[in-house]
Amino acid sequence: MSINGTLLAQAIVFALLVLFTMKFVWPPIAAALDERASKIADGLAAADKAKSELSSANKRVEAELAQSRTETTARLADAERRGQAIVEEAKSKATEEGNKIIAAAKVEAEQQTVKAREALREQVAALAVKGAEQILQKEVNAAVHADLLGRLKTEL
Repeated sequence: MSINGTLLAQAIVFALLVLFTMKFVWPPIAAALDERASKIADGLAAADKAKSELSSANKRVEAELAQSRTETTARLADAERRGQAIVEEAKSKATEEGNKIIAAAKVEAEQQTVKAREALREQVAALAVKGAEQILQKEVNAAVHADLLGRLKTEL
């Protein structure tokens, strides 16, 4: 066989191989490549979507953290105000209770003073009677002279 015939036969076989490949082999390979390309594109789109969702979730978390910090600060300030109010209320109650105790002590002291004066009057009256008895050198009857002794107590 001559070189021209061999070349021609090889060209025909090559053309048949190209036609066969284009008709039966190439479409499944192209379909697999297209499917893979679409999966990759879908994966990239999902990654972009996830990245944007992550960004928005981070923004929401930051906003909630800021709100939580604000609420915490407000609660702490409120608790501090309540604590101050409780302290002030306790101080006023303690002052009021102290005033009551002082007033009760004054009343009790006044009562003790009155009792002491009464006892002193009784003793002065008894001493006056004894003194008068010694001066008169006779016995003075307290029951007989009760009116006189009563006036003497009130004068003292």
